[in-house]
Amino acid sequence: MSGAGLSTESGIPDYRGPSGQARRTGQPMTYQEFTGSASARQRYWARSHLGWRHVTGAAPNAGHRAVAALERAGLVAGIITQNVDGLHQAAGAETVTELHGSLHRVVCLSCWERTSREALDDRLRAANPAWTAAEMRAEPAVNPDGDVAFEETAGFTVADCQSCGGVLKPDVVFFGENVPRARVDACFSLVSASSALVVLGSSLTVMSGFRYVRHAAALAIPVVIVNQGATRGDALATATIDAPLGAALTELARELALAGGADASV
Repeated sequence: MSGAGLSTESGIPDYRGPSGQARRTGQPMTYQEFTGSASARQRYWARSHLGWRHVTGAAPNAGHRAVAALERAGLVAGIITQNVDGLHQAAGAETVTELHGSLHRVVCLSCWERTSREALDDRLRAANPAWTAAEMRAEPAVNPDGDVAFEETAGFTVADCQSCGGVLKPDVVFFGENVPRARVDACFSLVSASSALVVLGSSLTVMSGFRYVRHAAALAIPVVIVNQGATRGDALATATIDAPLGAALTELARELALAGGADASV
């Protein structure tokens, strides 16, 4: 199970890591605010539109590549990620459950059609040529969830669903929103069937991820946590490792390859 700490080496900041990138500028948008206010949606999409180029510009790092190599070798049965950046898949991993969804998709809250974020980005660029050109030069700070610290968003034109005219939302779980039950249960089943749970780069502060550590511990399944800094799950862990993810996972994959158990192409 991976968290934001796995993607910091790709240039995507986390919420609570030790680097100082953890402190988000401003409060994240809640589901209730987004659905209840047209001005809030305008603010979200303007900020997210500017941050999107940063998300799409990020590349998988050594940690993502090592996880994919371990999966290819048959040592990883499944990946539960709390991240919404798609970097596991970009590194070649296949059995990925995106617990909190993905910024690469957009969902209509009326007809529930899912479309690509790239297509929406094209529409937003066409609808906001002057605004986008001016503000792209500002290089505002990017927040962990892909939007930017920018407040002057009143002139931004929001795009609605092309099929029904409904409200579009990124296909991610906002604060104040629940992870779909079927997804939650599938992850419980994956953990139950595993010989061990390895947590990579998550402080486990949010219950959506911490519950799987508690579940594994209750079943006496070993839990190993690799993270920079303490986590909420340390007391339940069989072992904890405080180390940079990229270097630690690359070394692990190499050692397993030497033992004949993994693909070393990381």
